[in-house]
Amino acid sequence: MRKLLLPVLALVGFIVLSCVTIVPEGYRGIMLRFNKVHRDVDQKVVVYAPGLHFKAPFIDSLKVLDARIQILDDQEDRFVTVEKKDLLVDSYVKWRISDFGQFYTATGGDAQRASDLLKRKVGDRLRSEIGSRTIKDIVSGSRGELMVGAQKALNDGDDGAEKLGIEVVDVRVKQINLPNEVSSSIYQRMRAERAAVASEHRSQGEEKAEIIRAEVDKKVVLIEAQAKKTAETLRGEGDAQAAKIYADAFNQEPEFYSFVRSLKAYENSFAKDQNNMMLLKSDSEFFRFMKAPTK
Repeated sequence: MRKLLLPVLALVGFIVLSCVTIVPEGYRGIMLRFNKVHRDVDQKVVVYAPGLHFKAPFIDSLKVLDARIQILDDQEDRFVTVEKKDLLVDSYVKWRISDFGQFYTATGGDAQRASDLLKRKVGDRLRSEIGSRTIKDIVSGSRGELMVGAQKALNDGDDGAEKLGIEVVDVRVKQINLPNEVSSSIYQRMRAERAAVASEHRSQGEEKAEIIRAEVDKKVVLIEAQAKKTAETLRGEGDAQAAKIYADAFNQEPEFYSFVRSLKAYENSFAKDQNNMMLLKSDSEFFRFMKAPTK
């Protein structure tokens, strides 16, 4: 009897364990009966919350689905702007299952298949958003609008992520690069534009420098002319004043003044150059102060 009890208890324990299933935290479960989804009376898929659940052994199986936020991060892809220029865009998408029944019906509960389907939808939406913008708008101005627009379209579109039972939480553009052939042409154009702007600024600077230089030269000429005028006036006044002093002195002592002028003439004639020779008559008026005084 004891020999039969142990196998029976083991069989009962196995059957009991087969009737129990656990949905981990952060996941949801879908029950399959003979590989068909278990539905309620309203024909809606029954979703099992985290915890302990019971099932019919051998005929029911539980499909566990991840309810946490998933990240779709793929390699960069090539897109075309409204200017018909190529861009290499590296992006990622955050998504989670919003309708577990719809998700299982659309993808069979395969997360990889869901990622592949979502990747195509994301690529189509980004292609549409980037195709309506210029490179300048995408790089500098409306990248945020692009990401918000892509997320909204993926969630609200007729052929969006909702058809997969998925909610797109966020769309982010990590990096935007230009292909080598496009980068070269854009850089050359930017250099040409900068060179043109620099040349324009340089010519404007030279024009302003010439204007300033001409103004300065004009002021210098006016200052020099005014200075010469003032100098000539002062020199004339000085000469007039000196002549007046000489005249007054000459009027007071004409003989002495004539004597001093003759001494100055002697000095200029003989003292500076010893090789000078003058031929004059002995009774010349020039030597009158060198003659012996008469008694």
